[in-house]
Amino acid sequence: MVEMIQRAIRPKTVFAFVLLVGLSLLTGCRQPDTTTQEEAQIVSVFSYDQTEFPDAKPWTSEDFRNDPDNFQFAVLGDRGGGASPLGTYERAIEQLNWLQPEFVMSVGDYVEGYTAVQEEMDEQWEEFEAIVAKLEPPFFYVRGNHDINMPLTRKAWSERRGPQYYYFRYKDVLFIALDTEDAERPMPPNMEEDIATYNRLKKEDPKKALAFIVEWMKTPEAQEAFGHAAKVEFPEEQKAWFKKVLAENTDMRWTFVFLHEPVWDNPSDSFKEIDQAIQGRDYTFFAGHTHYYDYDLINGHEYITVASAGAAFVHDGPGNVDHLTWVTMTENVPQIAGIALKGIFDRKGLDPEMFGAYDRTPVLGPGG
Repeated sequence: MVEMIQRAIRPKTVFAFVLLVGLSLLTGCRQPDTTTQEEAQIVSVFSYDQTEFPDAKPWTSEDFRNDPDNFQFAVLGDRGGGASPLGTYERAIEQLNWLQPEFVMSVGDYVEGYTAVQEEMDEQWEEFEAIVAKLEPPFFYVRGNHDINMPLTRKAWSERRGPQYYYFRYKDVLFIALDTEDAERPMPPNMEEDIATYNRLKKEDPKKALAFIVEWMKTPEAQEAFGHAAKVEFPEEQKAWFKKVLAENTDMRWTFVFLHEPVWDNPSDSFKEIDQAIQGRDYTFFAGHTHYYDYDLINGHEYITVASAGAAFVHDGPGNVDHLTWVTMTENVPQIAGIALKGIFDRKGLDPEMFGAYDRTPVLGPGG
């Protein structure tokens, strides 16, 4: 378990105190301090010469969005599953450093995986960890199918990332990372060989590599194993853990659940049990896996499937977008916005050399 506790410290009312002392000295008598803590805070963070603005003011309000209990975090989608050779994920990490969220959540699939060769597995994780090491805010992992699909990759996750699922609290908000890959599933035939072919093509001819992986993901075997037709089962141990976490954290103002696959699209009985357990509280689900943005409102609650941050586009339609999701937790509800990577650039302006990294055209295979 990871627990974060951060207490908001209100700015000191030094200016207000000095002003009152000065007035006392000038009048020769002690003045009562009638300044409230709230008023003093406003003075300390926003002030102006009131004699210059006795009536009309060139601003709309003094109701600043600076509640110390509010906070912002980002959600980043898949990289693995046809990672773009254009550096899209790397670009997203750079952009997050410009935006400075308090932390970054993710939904799995960081590497390609599907290898029984230790050196290849180490190389994939070292490549990804070098990318995310450049991120300034904390980064939280969630297990995806590309990350833990074989005995070797499961061992790598355990050694590098630790537990399969976990939770933490931040400013009275509960964050839960579930594991949709807990129960092992059979791999499509020749999966390891096909991923090896893709990894080789990615070095030799990135365009052919993308076309290859997109066509492979459309095969009936891949759809049966990883598409919506495949129901995700949650073992008893994980379900019991989830219920226990909820029971021990009843005083949270919101609950966010992160998992790799959008299991609500084709819910198994075990997910229905998880979903039933969270009813009666305020919550939001986030998933990835499909590389395609989707939004579901189910019984008044939001279930959001984020699109990719560099993973291959394998569907047609407007949900093909490299983006990040920006969440502002307010007093009552989270405000959620999707931000396309191509809409973010630094103070120097748009970099033409990087444009392809965040404005990709879907690769639909040969002739597509």
